[in-house]
Amino acid sequence: MRSVKQLVDSFLLTELLKGLRVTLKNMFRKKVTVQYPDEKTPQSPRFRGLHALRTYPNGEERCIACKLCEAVCPAAAITIEAGPRESDGTRRTTKYEIDLFKCIYCGFCEESCPVDSIVETRVFDYHFENRGENIMTKAMLLEVGRRYEPEIASDREADAKYR
Repeated sequence: MRSVKQLVDSFLLTELLKGLRVTLKNMFRKKVTVQYPDEKTPQSPRFRGLHALRTYPNGEERCIACKLCEAVCPAAAITIEAGPRESDGTRRTTKYEIDLFKCIYCGFCEESCPVDSIVETRVFDYHFENRGENIMTKAMLLEVGRRYEPEIASDREADAKYR
């Protein structure tokens, strides 16, 4: 009995008709394609993208070179060297680098920072054209932080509501 049913199904191409039914059903639905450069999909304020180093409103960098972010990074993507500041002798970073090819964007560095210095912005559409551009230096990270500070601050306020 089973072999007869299989023979009839293969003769009538029922599996093909089932597939065509799905195709025809979806053919007349509204399309959900997003035309990327022109349209952007909504993003969560907790999205983790490009890294940035934040500064205080007076322009002083927040990072105190505690090296917690370097210690907690599971991919070992962060490299920090510290030294005393010339003006007041406080400990600050002399070298702060993140290798974005190694980074897995887990957010552990952001969570471990006691002064909210290193953050991951919502910037996701960045690229590299030359070898070595994947390593974000301290100056590059501070520039990203200055450029996106209003967005970072608003995301921090929105995130505080959920905690």
